Amino acid sequence: MPRRIALNASILRAPRTGIGQYLTELAKELTKQDDLQLQFFNGWNWSEQLPDAPMPGYSRWSSLIKRWVPGAYPLRRALEQQRFSQGIGKQPGCLYHDPNLWPFEFDGPMVMTLHDLTHVHHPQTQPADRLAEIERHTAKAVQRARRVLVDSEFIAAEVAKYYAVAKDKLVVAPLGCSERFQPRAAEDLHEPLQPFGLVPGQYLLCVGTLEPRKNLQLSLSAHQRLPESLRRQYPLVIVGMAGWLPESYSQQLQQALAAGFARVLGYQPDALLAQIVSGARLLIFPSLYEGFGLPVLEAMSSGVPVVLSRRASLPEVAGGAGSYVDVDDEMACAEVITQLLEDQQLWQAKRSAGLARAQQFSWQRCAAVTADVYRQVMVS
Repeated sequence: MPRRIALNASILRAPRTGIGQYLTELAKELTKQDDLQLQFFNGWNWSEQLPDAPMPGYSRWSSLIKRWVPGAYPLRRALEQQRFSQGIGKQPGCLYHDPNLWPFEFDGPMVMTLHDLTHVHHPQTQPADRLAEIERHTAKAVQRARRVLVDSEFIAAEVAKYYAVAKDKLVVAPLGCSERFQPRAAEDLHEPLQPFGLVPGQYLLCVGTLEPRKNLQLSLSAHQRLPESLRRQYPLVIVGMAGWLPESYSQQLQQALAAGFARVLGYQPDALLAQIVSGARLLIFPSLYEGFGLPVLEAMSSGVPVVLSRRASLPEVAGGAGSYVDVDDEMACAEVITQLLEDQQLWQAKRSAGLARAQQFSWQRCAAVTADVYRQVMVS
């Protein structure tokens, strides 16, 4: 008889970013396990199928509710908990897996995935009411979970220390990369890139929500230090959710935009994002903190060399394929970028190293580790 697994998929109501991609790709692989039967909770109802698209207008309506409804987070949480409990009560003997920071209350076996401790190190990236909910729920959930899945050894060590969790309760399941991230011929990219005014191989790329943790300021400052000929040939293209921009570099970004040295494309759908990544000459990713760093793996899988910081989990992902810079050294970052742009042999070596490194990660492996955790928990 198949093991019944209840997965919280409510995050897929919103446009898919890192955790949404994780859940989508993981679920796709888990459905191939013959001994598992998956049920997905979308925040209101249960289904045997994952939502295939975000809820229309979710971001707009969510923003309006937060602004005008007092206590929106705890109120929504209470309503979702009620619906969750009603549905899971009809699935006796199941295991519950939550891919997010605060699992619902549940009397049976529970597994959670803790991708990072951004709420601890960078609490300013969270709205105050949401941060309060995180702090209220996460510590208790980590203790309540039978196993805690993490994306990297770095995060495993952080969780063990911060939450005083026994190391044998933590399981590292490195992320994978969708097959849509792959090297592509320039002729296949001209049409999708043309609306953005981009030429394959003729731009530098930053991917991620526009927030201070991503250290966009270093990318902008390093790009500004490049010779003007390189800046014009290789504009800095920024892709990601709006997030929030501090005054310290929003002005810098506006100046680069006005001069034609930078372009902000905003959030892009999955298929188009993969084409934009594949067309980049380099990915610039000097993040201050990451639990994994999925854009790094996606770029390497696409044959795009990566300039990144030696922070947190990033060296675990890029290994020797990455070109590392200090998070506050704009001059050194500019020098590394210039080298990779002007030295074709070096660029090709980093490209080949990245493609080889990316082969070590897969969603099949992530799902296999996760499924083994399910089996262990359900027989313990």
